Formats: sequence, structure tokens, C-alpha cells
Amino acid sequence: MIELMIISSLVLLISITSSKVLYKFGVPILLIFIALGMLFGSDGIVGIYFSDYELTKEISSIALVIIMFYGGFGTNWSMAKPSALPSILMSTLGVIITATLTGFFSHIVLKITLLEGLLIGAVVASTDAASVFAILRSQKLNLKGSLAPLLEVESGSNDPVAYMATLSILLLMDNNGLSTLFPMVIKQVVFGLLVGILLAKCTIFFIKNLKFEIKGFYPIFILAIAILSYSLSEYLGGNGYLSVYMSGIILGNSNQLPYKKILFQFFDCISWIMQIVLFFMLGLLSFPSKFINIISISVSISIFMILVARPVATFITLHPFKYSIKEKLFISWVGLRGAASIVFAIYATTYGVNMTYDIFHIVFFVALFSVSIQGTLLPKFAKKLDLVDNNTLVLKTFNDYASDIDRQLIEVNITSDSKLVNKSIADADISEDILILMIKRRGKTIVPKGVTIIEDGDVLVITGDNLDHISF
Repeated sequence: MIELMIISSLVLLISITSSKVLYKFGVPILLIFIALGMLFGSDGIVGIYFSDYELTKEISSIALVIIMFYGGFGTNWSMAKPSALPSILMSTLGVIITATLTGFFSHIVLKITLLEGLLIGAVVASTDAASVFAILRSQKLNLKGSLAPLLEVESGSNDPVAYMATLSILLLMDNNGLSTLFPMVIKQVVFGLLVGILLAKCTIFFIKNLKFEIKGFYPIFILAIAILSYSLSEYLGGNGYLSVYMSGIILGNSNQLPYKKILFQFFDCISWIMQIVLFFMLGLLSFPSKFINIISISVSISIFMILVARPVATFITLHPFKYSIKEKLFISWVGLRGAASIVFAIYATTYGVNMTYDIFHIVFFVALFSVSIQGTLLPKFAKKLDLVDNNTLVLKTFNDYASDIDRQLIEVNITSDSKLVNKSIADADISEDILILMIKRRGKTIVPKGVTIIEDGDVLVITGDNLDHISF
């Protein structure tokens, strides 16, 4: 037990410190944590032997529940609502088209049964929300128009569809699965939505009418609701991931939920812990020595998805909407595969159906390839297509940021005698509790950075705690 505690502590410390360096260079967070898991694993430097798919599936399910709940909880619906319809279509129809095209490609190229090919397509059909969020934030990638909310809602909401598609194909691969397929799909959608919505509404009513004396009870209470939302839905035959995402959106956007700042800080922290645990375990479970047998298969699937399946799905799904070709190309590129796909591959592995290929390592490598290539080049791709808007903030689409603005936002006029004049923001000795949202200068709006020099006549738009006692 002591050895396990030491290893766990070291893993967390190494994950956090290494991400401190690599995060700034736009290296997707998934790569960092999975790479560490591989280094600690059977074929790595540390050499910890781990091959328990069932245990990984159970722990991964819990981690995905927290991550998906926070994905919904942190989505600013007022900003996302205008692009809600194309986002939902991308996370449903887009996923189905991507899965179908990839499935037929796998069937033809790998010479496997159509159902086995469609299973691979379903497993890798969803995009990775954690990587998309991390890249947008770390690179301060301020996108034009409604691109950011569309990508965030799509990546946060398409896992339930991919999960349902995976279960459907597995049922069809089972000899007795056909008769139960349609009832299963109906129950997945109906109970998934009902449980998530009703539980969130009841939670808001309960908290509104019953105050806790201890502030720390609110995060614990909401965490219990998130877990209950998933587990109750699954117990009734619903889609637990859909349920927990819906409850997260409703609760995160409710004005009647007290101590939102505390709640966001709590879920941000626990979500990162879950991501580290999830990605590290997936890396630990992999055997890089097996890559030699599936590398050509995985690369061919990845390239097909990047260049064909995802673009076709994007252009078909977004055809009725007024998105430019450049915007559609960028949306196509942000089809990062990640942890959810690998977890669904574990579900397929433990389901008990016969498969020709090692689906876990195929999907694992597809995810690594996708995040390495697409994730790393994402900021450059956005700039190349001229889709970066430095007059807006990517954080505006996140609830944790919006809650600060709603709490208090003021403008500060900078005069010649101000202690901030001619200093960069990084050198201005501004309290960490203060966030400069924008600078108004001679009729223009400037998005502040650490190197931005504050000038005489500037108007700083700031938010934070205890602003009434701030002196600039």
C-alpha cells in the first residue's frame, strides 16, 4: 500500500510539473499523461505490469462521468445557444456519418466483417473535449464568429452518441442482439434525457429552498448529483453519459445555484485529477511492443478520418448553415480522437464478441496519432485559415469565466500619475485575484497579454474579488 501511495504521488507530481512546461508549447494534455503512463507501463522504463481491462473500464467510467459533467457545467449556454443546432447535429449526425464511413473503410481495407468494421468506426467517432478545451485555453486561441462554442458543445456532447453507437454494434454482433436493439436505443435516449433534466431541476429546487450551513457541502452535494445522474440513468437502461452532460449544462447555467465560484474551482480541480488518472491508466494499460502489428492499420484509419470521414461529415452536416469553406475546413481539422474512444475500445474488448484485430491498441494508436498531428497543428491551422480574432476572448464561452464577469466587472481609467503607466501587465504587480479582460485604447479594443504595455489614457476592463478597494 505504501509503495502504491508513493507511485501515485510521483505520478501526480510528474504529470503536473511536466505539463507546466509542455502546456505552453501547445502539446495536448492527453499526450503528456498517456506518455507518462506508457513510461511507467510494462514496456516502459519503470516496468509496472498492468493488463486489467475490467478494472480500467470501471475506473475510466467514473473519470468520464466527472469530466463530462464538468464539460456541461462549464459551458456558457448563453454564448453557445446561437450555434446549438449545428453543434447538436455535428455531435449526432456528424458522429454517425464519421462512424459509418470509417466502418466501411475498415471493412474494405482490413478485410474484416462489416459489423467489426462499423464497431471500429463507432468507437473512434467522437472527438476529445479535454484536448479541445486545453488547446483553446493554453494557446489563447480566440476564434472568429461562433467557431469556439460550436467546437466546445460538439466535443462535449458527442461522446454519448458514440457510446450508444458502440453498444448498438456490439448488440448486433451478438447473435441475440437484433431483437433488443431498437428498445435499447429508445431507452438510452429517453431515460438519458429524462434523468439528467429532472434530477438537475430537482437539485435547483432543493438548493433554492434549503441552505447548507457549511459552504463545503455544496460541491459535495453537486458531485453526488453528478454520480447519481449517471448511475440512475444506467440502472434504468438510459445513456448515463447523456444524462450527466445534460444535468451539468442545466446546473452550470442556473442563476439560482449559490457559490458558483467555489463549485467551478472544485470541479475544475477534480476534473483534472480524473483526466490524469484516466489518461495515465490508459497509457499504463497499453503495450507499445504491440504497436508494430497494428501501426500501419492505425495510421491508415487515422489518415482516412482526417482527410475523408471527418471532412465529409462536417460539410454534409453544416451545409444548411452559413459557415464558410475555411470554417468548415477548420472544424474538420478539430476532430481530435482521445480518451473516450480508448475507453469505448475497452468496452468492446470486455464485451465478449469475437474480433479479428486488437481493437484496443488500434484505437489507442489512432488517438495518439490524431492528438499528436491535429492537436499540435491546430493553432497554426487556425492562423493559416485566418480564423483567429484577437479582439475577442476564447474564455467567454466558458461558464467559470462568465461567473466572474457576472459577479463584478468595472472599468478603470489609467491616468499619467498611475503606477501602472508604461509597465507591462506581467511587471505591473497586479494581484492574482484581478483579471484584466480587455483594454480600450483610442477607440480600439486590445486583448491583453503579459507583454502588453499599459499606456496613459487606457481604460482597463477588469473583474475579480474585492474590487471596491483596488487602487491603480
